[in-house]
Amino acid sequence: MKKILIVEDEVKIARVIQIELEYANYEISIANTGKRALDLFESKDFDLVLLDVMIPELNGLEVLRRIREVDNNIKIIMLTARDAVMDKVSGLDSGANDYMTKPFEIEELLARIRVHLKQNNEVTNENNSEIHFKHIVIHPLSREVYMDKVLINLTQKEYDLLLYFVENKNQALTREQIIEKVWGYEYYGDTNVIDVYVRYLRKKLDQNEISLISSVRGIGYMIKD
Repeated sequence: MKKILIVEDEVKIARVIQIELEYANYEISIANTGKRALDLFESKDFDLVLLDVMIPELNGLEVLRRIREVDNNIKIIMLTARDAVMDKVSGLDSGANDYMTKPFEIEELLARIRVHLKQNNEVTNENNSEIHFKHIVIHPLSREVYMDKVLINLTQKEYDLLLYFVENKNQALTREQIIEKVWGYEYYGDTNVIDVYVRYLRKKLDQNEISLISSVRGIGYMIKD
């Protein structure tokens, strides 16, 4: 049975989510503060965290940052009333796998949880091998990226985006494809977030005037041999 940690200070909301997820056969723990969330995270081996931003003691972004310091693989979905693009970028850039704005339909939440837990199960030995592309080496197990043998500091979402580009090199990828594979099938946010992250990657990976990621007019992006 998959274990999910709900971090939500509104007791009624947390209880509704708990009932629905337990009915869907998930094992649920609830934390109403940021500190309690970290205590529970250290005591149990969770598969996914539903994390509200506006919580007491430590806010959700700080909880997210501390979790990512020790675990790069657990799936984290942010739950918040904030819906500005930069708020979403901030959460995703800090290491969240997905972002849902309140109020939301429980069916949508369940669908996103299924997508992210499925992604966890699809890690294979082949995917755990080093991936070489030009002057870049990607280590899926540690989620580290080296360029000319120098470690490049990428955020979780930057890493996911680069890996998707490299695994689908020489293919023109639409924004819809990128959103589905990197942000999740049920993500309904603004596709402009892709442009933001491509810009981040270019700043970190491009050498001289050569861009690793090419823009494809009217379609999206691609990475070429």
